[in-house]
Amino acid sequence: MRRPFMSIQLRERILFRVLQLFVLVNVIAFSNSKPVLNKPDFPCKPPHFDSYAFCNTSLSISTRAKSLISLLTLQEKIQQLSDNASAIPRLGIPAYEWWSESLHGIASNGPGVNFNGTVSSVTSFPQVLVSAASFNRSLWSNIGSAVAVEARAMYNLGQAGLTFWAPNINIFRDPRWGRGQETPGEDPMVVSAYAVEFVKSFQGENWKSDDGGIGFGFREKRVLKGFGEESDRGDELMLSACCKHLIAYDLEKWGNFSRYSFNAMITEQDTEDTFQPPFRSCIEQGKASCIMCSYNQVNGVPACLRGDLFQKARNEWGFKGYITSDCDAVATIFEYQNYTKTHEDSAAGVLKAGMDINCGTCMLRHTQSAIDKGKVQEKDIDRALLNLFSVQLRLGLFNGDPRKGKYGKLGPDDVCTSEHKKLALDAARQGIVLLKNDKKFLPLNKNAVSSLAIIGPLVNNISQMGGGYTGIPCSPKSLLRGLEAYVSKTHYASGCHDVPCNSDAGFHEAVRIAKKADFVIVVAGLDLTQETEDRDRVSLLLPGQQMSLVTSVARTSKRPVILVLTGGGPLDVSFAEADSQISSILWIGYPGEAGARALAEIIFGDFNPGGRLPMTWYPESFTKVPMNDMNMRADSSRQYPGRSYRFYTGTQVYGFGHGLSYTNYSYKFLSAPSELTISASLKAGSDKNILQQTGSRLDYVHIDEVTSCTSLRFHVQISVTNAGDVDGSHVVMLFARVPKVSQGTPEKQLIGFDRVHTVAKGSKEISFGVDPCEQLSIANKHGRRILPLGNHVLMVGELRHSLTIETY
Repeated sequence: MRRPFMSIQLRERILFRVLQLFVLVNVIAFSNSKPVLNKPDFPCKPPHFDSYAFCNTSLSISTRAKSLISLLTLQEKIQQLSDNASAIPRLGIPAYEWWSESLHGIASNGPGVNFNGTVSSVTSFPQVLVSAASFNRSLWSNIGSAVAVEARAMYNLGQAGLTFWAPNINIFRDPRWGRGQETPGEDPMVVSAYAVEFVKSFQGENWKSDDGGIGFGFREKRVLKGFGEESDRGDELMLSACCKHLIAYDLEKWGNFSRYSFNAMITEQDTEDTFQPPFRSCIEQGKASCIMCSYNQVNGVPACLRGDLFQKARNEWGFKGYITSDCDAVATIFEYQNYTKTHEDSAAGVLKAGMDINCGTCMLRHTQSAIDKGKVQEKDIDRALLNLFSVQLRLGLFNGDPRKGKYGKLGPDDVCTSEHKKLALDAARQGIVLLKNDKKFLPLNKNAVSSLAIIGPLVNNISQMGGGYTGIPCSPKSLLRGLEAYVSKTHYASGCHDVPCNSDAGFHEAVRIAKKADFVIVVAGLDLTQETEDRDRVSLLLPGQQMSLVTSVARTSKRPVILVLTGGGPLDVSFAEADSQISSILWIGYPGEAGARALAEIIFGDFNPGGRLPMTWYPESFTKVPMNDMNMRADSSRQYPGRSYRFYTGTQVYGFGHGLSYTNYSYKFLSAPSELTISASLKAGSDKNILQQTGSRLDYVHIDEVTSCTSLRFHVQISVTNAGDVDGSHVVMLFARVPKVSQGTPEKQLIGFDRVHTVAKGSKEISFGVDPCEQLSIANKHGRRILPLGNHVLMVGELRHSLTIETY
């Protein structure tokens, strides 16, 4: 959400915002002697402002919203089209800031949040990519619930808004992307599942309020609903979550390409099965109340002008909410992309396309002129306001004093609770991935470790534990402090002055302590100097001279060393994978405030690692692939290797789903059909388009022509056995390989996953529901879903099960 580099127009915009803030600060200064508000301001205050129809809770949301709109002047309406919506004093409506952030805990990025009041810190959960590595739906749901409690508590104290611009559900398409860390990874199914769990919980689905108390019921296990089953909470919202960034946004700044002007050229096929599914799920199943359109163009049209996408969301996916631009994305349409001739054209264009609010001031400054010139009409503004006010009404913003409402008891005692801290620890434990463990070097026996050397520029740095979009954590602890809790005789050397590691001046000290220590841990990898918003990487290797540091230490250590990798983006650590002097490799990403303890517990065997990579780790040679090439499918005619485990045909350092444990697991298919027979309803005159024939054999059927999708659904039951001597939680991943009946068929695709806890020598049975029309179908080159006929293969681990699908 960081704003573009300053043009003259942007400097004017910033000046405008500064003046707005100056006025607001002076209003607060005169109205309240305290430096920080300790309660939220709200509309419909008695006795003067509670008699309006929009305050009447017995009326429908639509009726109340339309009543409010009817009372506003044109200028007042325009003043609502910015994230910093102006007050309407004559109606008793205070100003409202729409922009707050909650990616993996309440963040300090947006102006809607401040930490200068009663709440000075919040629970900092692992960065999203790390939590995604747990492959645990219940964990994702519980994190959403915990962040929601802290958000609503801060709102009750006047320190946050009610509308939060998270989660980031763009596909982690390219390993160099600086914001890939914010996403749940490269697989559309996983990203979709994360979006659904986080959004539903954050918006209040799991909230319980009765005589027995208030709060969320955290679940040990996510109970998966049956086919087509939904929760019915009506339109009420605890908070508003926002699915961002629509669509195909995954480039910051690479070469001559910038996110502010990049034109993402995507095929209908890739749109259907890669870029679009997370947004569809976030809306259809997650019931998200906000969508954010991105900076980039999509096939030549700025994303915030893609009215076709907005209408698909509303008309086909059932979206009920508001659409915001990314910050200053309306201005960039004119200033960076030169797509329109004037700012007025941009403001008018996004309104007519169906966007509702502009993070920034372009619409504030240019909508009136656009109306005067006939480029847009007041009815277009009314449409936008109906969406905006409807969400605020669903949030209870016009129901009177929020402290007397359903969530009014939430306060400072509900932030940084022991329960939330434990959840952050559990998330870090479950997300850390063991990449290598030669000769079962790990876990270490803490009673047999006489001394420990810990080396690396991030070992004693707590500021980078959370990654991007982080707030002020409750109880941060450095990796050094976490490991010292297990071994009192600990020695530390940074080795490199910082993560860029442009000098080897610190190597000597690192080697010195490594020679003397009983065991050695080297922490290497990335931080936000290497990957973040507005910054993509150019290399997949360890930054600067970090590789030399690792190998120098490994050559001189008494025993093989343990390598710990930080950061979100994949790294080419082939040198370490092949080096016998590096026994074990752990990826911790950005593990949040409890990451130090989680890492120490795993290294010393108090927790058995079970995380899996949600992203393919590519070799350095992949950097030859242009980052601006959006194609997912491989193309041998131009030596293009494709992207993600579904389509990539090149070599890899570690594959999607890779992750080791301190024990071994085996699988057995208990039940799964071997044959499915379907009937296809053929529309008159469309036979050639519906069924593809090779000779007398049918290759596939279009999904929209299948009349029996519901009857095709089946369950796959699998037994998971822990064959080792250590208890552990294990991620079971069910893949399908479908017949290659169409160009661009995936190599395989994930159709189910679950995390199960097993005791040593014990077994668990799990069941996956499979809808062939959804999970065994693929997208053809026209973006239509087709169900291949013939032999499908279900895969879990090395186990295979054949399933034949035929028509009659």
